Amino acid sequence: MSKTLDVITIGRSSVDLYGMQVGGRLEDMGSFAKYIGGSPTNIACGTARLGLKSAVITRVGDEHMGRFIREQLVREGVDVRGVKTDPERLTALVLLGIRDEDQFPLIFYRENCADMALSEADIDEDFIAEARSVLATGTHLSNPRTEAAVLRALELARKHGARTALDIDYRPNLWGVAGHGAGESRFVESAKVTAKLQSTLHLFDLIVGTEEEFHIAGGTTDTIEALRNVRAVSGAALICKRGAKGAVAFTGAIPDSLDDGESGPGFPIEVFNVLGAGDGFFSGLMKGWMEDADWPTALKYANACGAFAVSRHGCTPAYPSLAELDFFLDRGVIRPDLRNDAELEQVHWATNRQGRMGGDWSTMRVFAFDHRGQLEDMPGYTLEKGGAFKELCLAAALKVADGQAGYGILCDNRIGRRALHAASGSGLWIGRPCEWPGSRPLQLEPELGADCGGLEAWAREDVVKVLCFCHPDDDDQMRAAQEATVTRLFQAARRNGLEFLLEVIPSKVGPVDDMTTARLIRRWYEIGVYPDWWKLEPMTSRAGWENAIAAIEAHDRNTRGIVVLGLDAPEAELAESFAVAAAFPLVRGFAVGRTIFGEVARVWMRGEISDADAVAAMAGRYARLCGIWDRARAAA
Repeated sequence: MSKTLDVITIGRSSVDLYGMQVGGRLEDMGSFAKYIGGSPTNIACGTARLGLKSAVITRVGDEHMGRFIREQLVREGVDVRGVKTDPERLTALVLLGIRDEDQFPLIFYRENCADMALSEADIDEDFIAEARSVLATGTHLSNPRTEAAVLRALELARKHGARTALDIDYRPNLWGVAGHGAGESRFVESAKVTAKLQSTLHLFDLIVGTEEEFHIAGGTTDTIEALRNVRAVSGAALICKRGAKGAVAFTGAIPDSLDDGESGPGFPIEVFNVLGAGDGFFSGLMKGWMEDADWPTALKYANACGAFAVSRHGCTPAYPSLAELDFFLDRGVIRPDLRNDAELEQVHWATNRQGRMGGDWSTMRVFAFDHRGQLEDMPGYTLEKGGAFKELCLAAALKVADGQAGYGILCDNRIGRRALHAASGSGLWIGRPCEWPGSRPLQLEPELGADCGGLEAWAREDVVKVLCFCHPDDDDQMRAAQEATVTRLFQAARRNGLEFLLEVIPSKVGPVDDMTTARLIRRWYEIGVYPDWWKLEPMTSRAGWENAIAAIEAHDRNTRGIVVLGLDAPEAELAESFAVAAAFPLVRGFAVGRTIFGEVARVWMRGEISDADAVAAMAGRYARLCGIWDRARAAA
């Protein structure tokens, strides 16, 4: 059988709730960020981000948290065929905090949890046969049922020529040798645990642990002696992690000093959060190991990935993409607190968005019904009728999308709240406006608050959209006011993990030429605003598009792309603008509203057509525009 997977990990999966108040006691945490967790799950994501074809074997509950883990794994590009749904047990949960650089309190909620019900029956031979390597973690050797599953996977891995790896991952309370309140503890002596580990060490080609973890595997707190005890029962490559000193590899006899092992450089990074650092380390190590790199090179990758983890909040979200790792190794450390390195964080965000947001948005066909002022001015409008009409707009969008990728909406929260909330989870791309309609200088919707703190309440899939009527020839006062507002909103979007769409319409402010939009784009980047999406008015000349795209690519090679707005143009005029724009791959599609809904809204508000007829009319117009765009792209 062909080896379609680089690595399969096996063992724990959980939902990690990370306290957001750094420096406080876990008792005093007031809010938490939700991430996926568990060493094998983290490593599967970390290796996938580095370009390895990765999978995980685990169990999750048949509930919201289990579905969250499964969906997030898919977004990260991890194969989930080995993720079993347990109908009887809940998904594991972990509460964690960051007190200081030495204290990281955590509580495991793992009583009879789903992943500890993993059994030998969950191990599929054909699945294991696809893998070049199988990676197990120590916790699942602590229970007879899960141990049987791990041993079966290792047996099949060896049968089918796969490499085998062990992350000792010693958690004393998960082995029953420390209490529930000792989740932070990394070492408690236990002859029983040592004996169990030593009975399996011969099954592995690679064994990784901290000094304390080798102490439990080797049965002594003398690190050299512990490594020699492990070597006595295993011919595996032994990787000993040494924190700020990096790590060392031993492939033969253990020397008298750790310094005599093969080493990879550490990095001068501020320790902010050590939780999950070992999983990041192992992800980088697997990249090197599966590429047959020498140990110093593999350890360089591992130490770099561990450095990212210790400098950021959370486990999996902290791990780098391959592009980010390459950028970091090429450029080097600029400041030790990597999370505050603006250039590096932009690369981290832009190259890991797929894992955060999911979806394939290489084509964008967006029905924009976020309009507020235009509806409010229509005869017969009331807030209730406006909200009901936007639900009809959503129905039309869903009818045309029909579950396919590449479709989206722009919908507001003030009039369209019910439609906006109903769209969540539908598979549509969802943009949500922030500007007060028609304002110049730009003002934001009051719900956002003066500091844009209202974004904390947004659904994570919502894209922050803001329209700024601006022009390169704006006076200094106007420019400063608008730039300050957009910058504040952009920074708040990033803090809340929300993508950002910036729409600029210079033609409503002053005369435009082939350089106008490009000049605006360059200015936004100069002040530190890096939109995930651009929404630009149609340009009739190739030169206008070429200049705008050159301005974007000069500053951000990782942008999501551009959508073309409609400006209430008739279909024939839009077809002409699409024909020009579609020739440029960075233009992903369109975001058009009034051309689709304008006339329908006017007659519906007067009570002259039914709901069903309104949906049918808008769906027909939307579908025609989608066809026009698709044909233009195909022709290009």
